[in-house]
This record gives sequence, structure tokens and C-alpha cells, in this order.
Amino acid sequence: MRIATTQYQSTMNQSLQINQERLSYITRQLAENKRILVPSDDPVDNVRLGRLSREEATVQQYRDNIAAVQVRLNRSEGYLSNMTQEMIVGRDTIVWASEGSNAPGDLKAMVSPLQSLRDSLFYAANTIDEEGNYIFSGTLTKTAPMRYDATAPLGSRYTYAGNTNSQEVVVGNGITQAGNENLKGLEKLLNQLEESIVTLGTPGASANDPAVRAVLTANLDGFDETMNLVTSKIATLGGSGNVMKTLDANHANISLSNKSAIIDIGALDVGEAATALSGYSTALQATYKAYSRINNMSLFSVL
Repeated sequence: MRIATTQYQSTMNQSLQINQERLSYITRQLAENKRILVPSDDPVDNVRLGRLSREEATVQQYRDNIAAVQVRLNRSEGYLSNMTQEMIVGRDTIVWASEGSNAPGDLKAMVSPLQSLRDSLFYAANTIDEEGNYIFSGTLTKTAPMRYDATAPLGSRYTYAGNTNSQEVVVGNGITQAGNENLKGLEKLLNQLEESIVTLGTPGASANDPAVRAVLTANLDGFDETMNLVTSKIATLGGSGNVMKTLDANHANISLSNKSAIIDIGALDVGEAATALSGYSTALQATYKAYSRINNMSLFSVL
């Protein structure tokens, strides 16, 4: 049987092209350590990999959100804890001032620490984060939560300008966590402290004076009320932090499972690929040799 030169060359070129393409493809698989480079390699497993990748991306976003929320919760809890410690000292000062044996000079000496406490609580309530957002103003993060108006009547100079809305962050499938906090109620204590400071600084003030005692008693009640408010927030933040840790651990387990499945489904069998690569390389070399030798053959060489 005679084979035309053009037919022979076409057949050889096609064989060379097929072998070369397979070599390049397997080399790419080995470089990326992926069995499936295009959907047609394995349509069913490609769909499974797509679903796993989407789920893994979602889980990772949940974990990122949890990390961000935990930073906010820990920061808020830290500030609130410090405020509670300061309020304990301030309450002790008011208790001491309520002692009837104190002279007017003694009461006046208590004004300075109470002023420091008032200012410290005010500035702590107006704390901002690294992005310039107020952390205790609810969702009005660009508004200072505590405001002071020196022209207002005594007892109403401090007001709360934030809100009590929650900024919910998605931390799981159908699960949200408030990432903000508010200090609505602290303004009442600040106003009571202001009244106590003015009262104790009045010349001749006496703890035995019913008017003075009424102011100090109201301030004591205000300390108790505000401390209960703040400590309940601290307890809530601590509980939320524990929940976030547990939830993040669950997400970590799911992520590990997803990654393992992705590897099992999509990872390349290196040994099998190396064998195939060697086979195609050998076939390619043999084709080149055969093509070169046959191409140099002629009928005249056998005559």
C-alpha cells in the first residue's frame, strides 16, 4: 500500500501535536498540583470543588467577622472594666463625704478627686477607635456619645447624644453578633457628680445639712445604678466573647474539613502524572525519530 507524502506528514504532525499538548498539560498539572484544570477534566468533581470553595470562602468570611467583633468586644470590655474600678473609688469618696464628722475643709478636699473621676468617665465614654469611630455611641459612630453644655442648668449639663441601636455582624449561618456598645445612662451619674462637686465645694458645706445629704444620697444611688448598668454590659460582653470563641472553633473545624475535601478531590496523583509524563515524553521522542528517519528514506536508496 502506498501512502502519499502529504498524508504521511499530516499524520505525523497530528501525532506530534497531540503528544506535545499532553506533555504541556501534564506539566501544568504538576506545577499547580491540580488534577482538574478545566471543567471538562471532571465535570462532576469540578462542581463539587466549586461548592466546597464557595463554602470555604463563606466560612472564612465568618471567621474574619468574628475576629473583628472579638477585637471590639475585648476593647469595650476593657474600657468598661476600668470605668467600673474608677466608679468604685468615687463611690467610696461619696460614702466618706457622707460622714457627719467631716469639716467643711474635708469636704472641699474631696472635690478634686471627684472632678478627676467625672472628667475621666466623660473622656472614657467618648473614646474613639483607630478608625476615628466612637465606640460607645451605638450606631452613631461619628457622634460623640457624651456632650457637655456649661450653659445648661446644674444637673442637666451632660447628655447622651448616641443611640442604643445594635450594629449586627454576621458570624455564622443565620447567626449575628452586636459589634458595638452604648453608654446610655452614664450621663445621669455625670450630672449627679457635677451636683456633688458643686455642693461639696460650697463654703461651709456640712454633711449634716439635709440638702447636702440629699445630693450625696442621690449620687450614691446613681453610682449603684450605673455600676449595675456597666457590670451587666461587661458580663454580656464576656459571654458573647466566649460564644465567639466556640463559634470560631466550629468554623475552624468546618474549614479544615473543606480544605481536606478540596485536596482529596482536586489534588493530582503525582506518581500517576509522572508516569504519564514519561510515557508521552517517550512517545514524542519516538515520533520525532521515526519522522526523521522515514523522511530521509527514498526509493532510490533501495535500488
